[in-house]
Amino acid sequence: MNLLWCVPGVGGSEEYLVRQLAGLREIAHEYEVEVFAPQGFSRRHADVASHHVVHEAPSDCSRRAVRIALEHSWLASRTRSFDLVHHGGGTLPRGGGPTTVLTVHDVQWTEYPQYVSPVKRRYLSRVVPSSLQRATRIVVPTHFVARTLVDNFGCSFRRIGVVRHGIETSLADDAATETELRARFGLGAGPVLVFPGITHPHKNHGFLLELMANGSEAWRDPMLRMVFAGSAGSHESHVRDVVSRLGLSERVVMPGRVTARDRNGLLKMADAMVFPSEYEGFGAPVIEAMMCSTPVIASDRGSLPEVVGDGGVVAPLVTDAWNAALDSVRSRRDEIVAAGRRRVRQFTTSLSASDLVREYDLALIEDPR
Repeated sequence: MNLLWCVPGVGGSEEYLVRQLAGLREIAHEYEVEVFAPQGFSRRHADVASHHVVHEAPSDCSRRAVRIALEHSWLASRTRSFDLVHHGGGTLPRGGGPTTVLTVHDVQWTEYPQYVSPVKRRYLSRVVPSSLQRATRIVVPTHFVARTLVDNFGCSFRRIGVVRHGIETSLADDAATETELRARFGLGAGPVLVFPGITHPHKNHGFLLELMANGSEAWRDPMLRMVFAGSAGSHESHVRDVVSRLGLSERVVMPGRVTARDRNGLLKMADAMVFPSEYEGFGAPVIEAMMCSTPVIASDRGSLPEVVGDGGVVAPLVTDAWNAALDSVRSRRDEIVAAGRRRVRQFTTSLSASDLVREYDLALIEDPR
C-alpha cells in the first residue's frame, strides 16, 4: 500500500486508508500487506506499525516533487515483484508492480477549479486521466465519486468499486467531559454547535457565520457557541475576518484541530454537528458524529446525501432550510440520534476492509500477472 502522500495535515483521506488497515486485522483474508510511507509515519501511526510491515521512505515527503520522485524510483524498485500495489493518493506512478488498485478520494478540482492553485490544477489535469486509464481497478469512497469519474473522464463503471469509509466502533469511548470542555474553550453555559472542518473554501464556514448573524432566533441566540474544530486551511484568515466583521468573536470558538478525545467530547455535548460543505467525496465527520450520538445537519452537496442517508438532516444551502433544520434536530433529537446509530452500522472498519479485499481480488482476476 503506497501511502507516501500521507504527510501531516492531509486529514480525512489518510484516516480512510489507515482505518482500512485496521479493518484488515479484523477480517479473514489471504493478503500480506506492506505499507510504504513517509518518514515519521510509524511514530504517528504506531498501531499500524505494530501490525503491518512499514517501510519508511528516506524523506518526510512534505514536498510533492520529492514524493513523486520517490514513487518513480524508491517505491517502484521495491514493489516491482509484488502481486498487487495499492496506490492510495489518487495518482499512479509509471513503474512498480503492473497490477494496481488506485484510490481516488474525490475530484473536487473538476467542479470547483477556483479552489485549487493553477499549478496543482495543471498537474492534476495531466496526471489523473493517465492514472485512471492505467489502473487495473479504481476504488472510491462513494457512488457519487464513481459517477464523477465516469462523467468527467469516461471511466467504465465496471472498473470502479466503492470501498466505504469505516469508523472504529470504539471511537466514542474516549471523550472529554462537558465541564472540562466548557471551561477550556470558554463555551459558557449555552447551546453548542460543532463544525469539524479545515478552513478551506469549499467547507463553507461563511454560510454558518451568516446564519449566526442573520438567521432565525435560534441561530442568533447570544448564548450559542459555534466551535470550528479544524486545522488552519487556505481560507483561515478570511474566516477570521468574517467572524470579526459580523461581530461574532464572542460566539465563535476556533481552537484549530483538536484531539480525538476533545472532538468526541465536543460532539457528545453539541446540539448538532453542522456540516455545510459544498463538496465532499465522503465526509467522515458526519459518521463520527452519529457514532457519538449527535444529530447531524449536512448540506445536500457532493456525497453527503448518500452518506447521511436517513441518519440525519440533509438541507439545501439556503437560510430557511437551515433555520428549520436546527429546530428539527432539537425537537426530534432522540429520533434522529437513533436513526444515526442505525446508520453507522453500515460504516465499520471491518466492512470497509471487506470492500477493499473484494477489490484486490477483482484486480488480480482482471490482471492476473
